[in-house]
Parts: sequence; structure tokens; C-alpha cells
Amino acid sequence: MPETVTPLGDGPGSEPGGTPGGTPQPPRGGRGRRTALIAAAVAVVAAVAVVGALGLGGGDGGTGAPPRSGSLVPVTRTTLTERTEVDGELGYGKEIPLPVRATGTVTWLPRPGAAAGRGDTLLRVDDRPVVLLYGALPMYRDLGLTAARPATPAESAPPPAGPGAPAKPSGTAAPRQSAPASPRQSAREVKGMDVLQFETNLAALGHTGFTVDETFTARTAEAVKRWQGSLGLPRTGRVGVGDVIYAGGRIRVGHAGVRVGSAAAENALTYTSTSRKVVVNASAADASWAVRGTAVRVTLPSGTTVKGVVASVGKQATAASEGGGKDGSEQGGAATVPVTVTIGDQRALGRLESGPVTVAYVGREVKDVLAVPVAALVALAEGGHGLETADGAFVAVRTGLFADGKVEVSGRGVREGLRVRIPE
Repeated sequence: MPETVTPLGDGPGSEPGGTPGGTPQPPRGGRGRRTALIAAAVAVVAAVAVVGALGLGGGDGGTGAPPRSGSLVPVTRTTLTERTEVDGELGYGKEIPLPVRATGTVTWLPRPGAAAGRGDTLLRVDDRPVVLLYGALPMYRDLGLTAARPATPAESAPPPAGPGAPAKPSGTAAPRQSAPASPRQSAREVKGMDVLQFETNLAALGHTGFTVDETFTARTAEAVKRWQGSLGLPRTGRVGVGDVIYAGGRIRVGHAGVRVGSAAAENALTYTSTSRKVVVNASAADASWAVRGTAVRVTLPSGTTVKGVVASVGKQATAASEGGGKDGSEQGGAATVPVTVTIGDQRALGRLESGPVTVAYVGREVKDVLAVPVAALVALAEGGHGLETADGAFVAVRTGLFADGKVEVSGRGVREGLRVRIPE
């Protein structure tokens, strides 16, 4: 008889489509099911990572979720300084009138912006130079030798003989008269602090041969004649009240108040310091930072930052114009006081002579604190901020002062040198 073949899975105890002995075959469509299971597992892992990043269910040490990408930076101990910025104006300061005392017609004026030092001609009046000298006292009188007051007949006559005076012997010669005083002996010397100031300048210009003191002597007059000769002036040995002008040092010529050909006057010429400075119209209600000697930073229009020092603070407040500062807020219409800031390194200013600048001063400062870059902070789901460590754990922190791109941090588990991640 021919042999009968039983199809696999059709014998007794078999499931349709099964194998001998009842072993089930993989169902049709099994590849799709495996793909679905793998996708579900990936979703679970991703959810766990999100929970770890948000700090859900973690303690102070966080969970050991796989670390994310990003750079690592250490927690450092440093000083943080918060700075507040205000608007300022760079320039040479307010122009001050020169105390011109010369009388006559102005025949020459310097150009505005020209620098002048000791011995330089500031202007010419009746074609005579008016010279700049250094000093605090103004020129208030002429300097030179003055003629002595001639003696009156009563002062010249010999004293009368008194009752007890010895009789003049007969036949004796008349007493010998003293020789008339020479012009130098008859000249009276001028004394005063203004003489000392002038003689100091005269010697500094190289005209010496006298003692620098408070007395204008004949030797001083000789030095004055040599100085006058160098200026093309008549050698009189006397200095007129309008021949010189005193200032505290080198000056920068400002604008003229008269024209060539006009009569000389006290407002004929103005001047400023040769050093550029910054003037800030600070809010009178918030000017506690403006103390003489306070260090500030000045940012120029080019972006360059230079160091400055508060030199003076005005004592009279004035009402500001509407509009205020750059943000158009609190300074608008508020009373302000002028604050002058000097710049020690004038070369750092380059060729810029005037323009708007920004002045930054210290508002708050904390020393010896732990800090990290602000970008290292992460928000925690339970509230507050934290730091992600190198192994992916999250540490809760308390934040303090924000300054210069860093933030003060503190809390359990935060220590100097701890490496934390800046997320990408």
C-alpha cells in the first residue's frame, strides 16, 4: 500500500499550522509586533531621562540619568560686582573766561582748541603780547621798583639843638652833607606773595640772576628786562597788570568773545583744561555712588572701556529735561546733579574729543562666594534652580547676586571645584 503523509500540524494534538509535538509557529506579522515593543521601550527610557532632568522624584543628589551633551565648568570662588550704567558726555569741561586786564585793541587771537603753556602768548592787545603764567593769584597790580618818596624840608633839616646840647665851637667847619642817594638806592622794593608767584615763573622761563622770594629787587628788574627783550617789548623792568594772565597749568583755548579789531574785555577769551573728562547728570535721588575718588568704568562709542575716577560732585541740583536716560525712564524730568569723572590715561581715549559715553559704577558687591556661569542654571520641576553635575545628577541651589554673566550659588552639595554642565 502506498504510504500516507500527514501535513505538519494536522495530526492529533496539534494546532493548525503548528509543529509536531504541539510547538506553536510564530504568528504571521511577528516582525511588526517586535518593532512596536522596541519603540515602546525607547519611549520609556526617554521619559525617564526627562524626569531626571526635571528633578522629579529625586533627592538632593538627583538620579543617575545618562548625562546630556554640553560643556563642563567648575564652580569657582570669586568676587561678584554688580554695575549700574548711566549716560555721560565726554569733553573738556565748561569753558571759563580768562581774566584779561589789558586795555586797547585786540590785534591777534589764537584758534579755538589750541593748547597754551607757561610763557605762551594768549592774545595780543595793541600788538603787545599777553602772556600765560602759572599761579593761583590773579594779576592785581603792576610789579616793579617804585621811586621812594622824596624827603620833606622838615625831614631834611638837622634836628634843633636842645637845651642841654653842647655849644658849637666857633670856627669849626659845617657838618659834611651826605651824598645824594643813587637811583637804585632811592627805588622802593615791592613785596608780596604775588611777587613770589611771578619770580617763580620768571625763573622757570630761564631768566634768573635773582633770589626767588617775596621781594621784587633791582636784580628781579634786570631779569624782567631780559624777558621783555625776548618778547620784543621795551625793556622797562616793570610788569603791567595786563601783561600776564595766571592759570593753574596748561590750558586749551576756547571760543573768543571778541573779534580782532574790537576793544579788549574780560570776556575776550575762554579756556578749559587740556584733559578730557566726562560729565554725568546723575539723579539727585540716586547719587549716593557719586563720591569723590570712586572708581568707575567709561565705555566709549567705539566700545572701548577706560578707567575713570569721580573728581567732583555738584552741590546744586537742577531739573532735567524730559526724556531721561537711554531707557527713557526714571531720569526724565527728575532733578540731577553734575558729576565730573576724570580719565587718567588720556591716550586710551584716542582722538575722540567729545561725544556720548556710558559710565558704569559699582551698585552691589559680594566677596568670597561660589559662582557659576548663568547659563549653567536649570529650572527644577519642584521649583527653584539647580545644577547638573558631570554624571547627570541634579543639585538644587539657592541663587544670589547676578553680575558679569555669573551668578552666586549656595546649597548642600555645592562646593568649590564641582564640575557642572552648561546645556547645549
